[in-house]
Amino acid sequence: MRTTNVSFGPIWPQTIGFESMLREIDEMLTAPLNSQSFPPHNIIKVDEYQYIVELAIAGFNKKEVTITLKDGLLEIKGQKNPDDTEVEYLHKGIGTRSFIKTIKLADTVEVRGADFKDGILRVGLENVIPESKKPRQIEIGDELALVTKPKELLVEEKEAA
Repeated sequence: MRTTNVSFGPIWPQTIGFESMLREIDEMLTAPLNSQSFPPHNIIKVDEYQYIVELAIAGFNKKEVTITLKDGLLEIKGQKNPDDTEVEYLHKGIGTRSFIKTIKLADTVEVRGADFKDGILRVGLENVIPESKKPRQIEIGDELALVTKPKELLVEEKEAA
């Protein structure tokens, strides 16, 4: 079991709305290391917005692997079907044990597809930034009406317009 020496204490006074993200990071840092070691994987940054997750899953076929995305968690699961034939192995070094690999995705990351070739599963991801999250210039006005006025006054102003 590993311990972490990361403290988010100095970050709290400088952030708003990141509480759940910081809790998730803390949970990831304290999770057991061995739970995600098989199968080995790569994360490739293709460009500013696109990524590929590669898993080395030699010995599996497409029907034995499922990919699920739920609540921002990409789950890749492999369940090896039992061999129909009786094979006597002198050495069995290809890892074909069942596995679950999970990767937490940001809210803006979308799965674009997957392929499987030569024992490597590749999952394409894209970070799609909505217009509301892109940088924009804020105009400086004469009053801060939307923030300082109660909701009832804002509704009345809309109805009057």
